[in-house]
Amino acid sequence: MNVRRNTLLLAACMSVNSATLQLVAAISSLTFVLVAGIEGLLGLGPAIFLCAAALGALVAGRAMDRIGRVPVLATGFGVGSVGALVTALGTHVDSALAVVGGFALIGVAGGTAQLARAAAGDMYPPARRARGISYVLFGAVFGAILGPAFFSPLFRGRELSAGALTVPWLAAAGIMAIGLVIVLFVRPDPKRIAELLAPDRGREAPPEPAAPLGVILRRTNVLPALVAGVASFAVMVAVMNLAGYVVVEHRHHPQHLIFPIIGAHVLGMYALMPVVGTLVDRIGRPPALVGGLALMAVSNAGLHWTEGVAGTAVLLFGLGLGWNVSFVAATAQLADCAAPGERGKLLGFNDLLAGLTGASFVLIGGFALGTLGVTALALGSAAVALVAPAWMLARARNGRRPAVEPSP
Repeated sequence: MNVRRNTLLLAACMSVNSATLQLVAAISSLTFVLVAGIEGLLGLGPAIFLCAAALGALVAGRAMDRIGRVPVLATGFGVGSVGALVTALGTHVDSALAVVGGFALIGVAGGTAQLARAAAGDMYPPARRARGISYVLFGAVFGAILGPAFFSPLFRGRELSAGALTVPWLAAAGIMAIGLVIVLFVRPDPKRIAELLAPDRGREAPPEPAAPLGVILRRTNVLPALVAGVASFAVMVAVMNLAGYVVVEHRHHPQHLIFPIIGAHVLGMYALMPVVGTLVDRIGRPPALVGGLALMAVSNAGLHWTEGVAGTAVLLFGLGLGWNVSFVAATAQLADCAAPGERGKLLGFNDLLAGLTGASFVLIGGFALGTLGVTALALGSAAVALVAPAWMLARARNGRRPAVEPSP
């Protein structure tokens, strides 16, 4: 069924998305501030991206369940390429409206591309599902290498201005176009593979009707995975998207040093994916969810005491690794609880909640960073990261410990 080939192609798509994500994380705040000239809204740029990604994920997830994974993923990369072109135009002509529109389109693309993990979950049985998801997400580590190597030279020695950002956004448009081409070679569609893998179903038997979202959400283990998944993503993107501003404006480091730091973060997010996937399958989803969020909290708190580039990179790596563990565990648990025709819808809803929460955290974190400083961002995000595991542990202590249920 070409599972290995499809896995490699989807991993390559994640590499493309990862490289673009680094550019967004590193300079979206700076782009918006330089073009719009409103420093007090430095978190608005990333928030636009996250809101668009959240809404895009919901629509894309439902579309994936209807027409398949490949057409939706290809459309997402095409939209991202157009969005990067529009952003480049906005920086060139100093148009805040164009920048906002471009951010929205890139956000839709990012939200859609992240649903490649639904395709990954389709192609592997439950006992190996976390590993399958991790294999696809592991592709992003090559984007972590590509991002700094490709984008850093475009900034070195340049004056910090809106016009200096045009070329990097044009480059991002080309990279997203490559992702569009790659995803078109994925066949058969992973959703078809999932239907063939489903238990007690013949090759020609039609898939069972998908349950409404409200029914799916009431299944055992869905709620803990949603809470942990939303918390881990929202905290991670808030700190990641504000890290560039912290490095340049608060720590007073040169702007080209943003990319090695963000690169270290993305390495933490994806470099150990295969190991993490195997770990999650062995120890179970709930322990991995709790451990990942705890590591995120420790890493965020450390930003209060660390000012150097190397120390910041290490902490951002830890933040990414903690997200890695909790994100894979949450995705695997949600996939376990959904049939093939329901996974896109459920993961899209998870991403909707995560993206909107993340956008809120970026706005709040940007305001706190601008008015109270790095301490508020570091310790506040650490406290939020601990809320979900505290709730899960209290839930387990009250006799409602979530046990992974088999795929329907």
